[in-house]
Amino acid sequence: MSDSATSSKVLVLIDHAGGRVSKVGTEILTLAASIGEPAAVFVGAGSDAALATISEYGAASIYVASEDALDSHLVVPSVDALVEAAKLVNPKAILIASTAEGKEIAGRLAVRLNSGIITDAVAVSPDVIATQSIFGGSFTVQTKVTRGVPIITVRPNSTAPEKKPTTANKNELTVALSPQAALATVTEVNEAKSDGRPDLAEAAIVVSGGRGVGSADGFKVIEELADSLGAAVGASRAVTDAGWYPHQYQVGQTGRTVSPQLYLANGISGAIQHRAGMQTSKTIVAVNKDPEAPIFELVDFGVVGDLFEVVPQLTAEVKKRQN
Repeated sequence: MSDSATSSKVLVLIDHAGGRVSKVGTEILTLAASIGEPAAVFVGAGSDAALATISEYGAASIYVASEDALDSHLVVPSVDALVEAAKLVNPKAILIASTAEGKEIAGRLAVRLNSGIITDAVAVSPDVIATQSIFGGSFTVQTKVTRGVPIITVRPNSTAPEKKPTTANKNELTVALSPQAALATVTEVNEAKSDGRPDLAEAAIVVSGGRGVGSADGFKVIEELADSLGAAVGASRAVTDAGWYPHQYQVGQTGRTVSPQLYLANGISGAIQHRAGMQTSKTIVAVNKDPEAPIFELVDFGVVGDLFEVVPQLTAEVKKRQN
């Protein structure tokens, strides 16, 4: 693909569940609109249900690969669909959610298109220069792809979704199931039981607990504060390794990466492993009884005190102001 033929369209792989577009999907559509003309790529069933949301957030066109067989296979169908869409559009950039699956799709796509890739971007400028937080958040750098179409994965909560209603033109993509795609097949799906709280990766507020909670029962004060704020619950690696809280809630380098508007760290020392997963949060508040805890080097607001005294008071105050 030659630079001279590059269009203003920015391909966005839509993150969805059965046609319900995720929050990060609307965020990336918003980001794409600041770079060029958003063009959505939708893989799997449910495109009709998703069309209204995709149009609402500014996509002027949507490329759909809806063959039933695609839902039964992992990763590769999305790569195949993006390759076909890129052939049609010759995009300015391709944006994908920075999830575990999204990053695998992006890596495979970069090989297929012989293009450069940038992962975990927290912003992208109109001239397609990405901002990244690297080395556990110690440095912020600007990065640019110098070969092929820029392929960029974007962290959730990096961009506030903004509605920009349009009417998306629907285009069918012909994507044959490749031999590579057929190698990994979904044989059974078990939906996780919802606890009624926001998804950890998408939540605007995250309340986390660390070793300082002392036990699984100690996590009740964390959950109560989270519920009063309509927040997601997170945990440090020490907590999940001890079996006090499920591993899917671990925030950190070997867990989930979050970037909420507000992150409350309770009883968390602030080891680099944990900091790598949350330090791009917009506002960080910590409660810890150790005034020398490394977490205080990172925070916007810090409280030195026993979390079992501070957190219940905070919960009570939040509830009081809601009444």
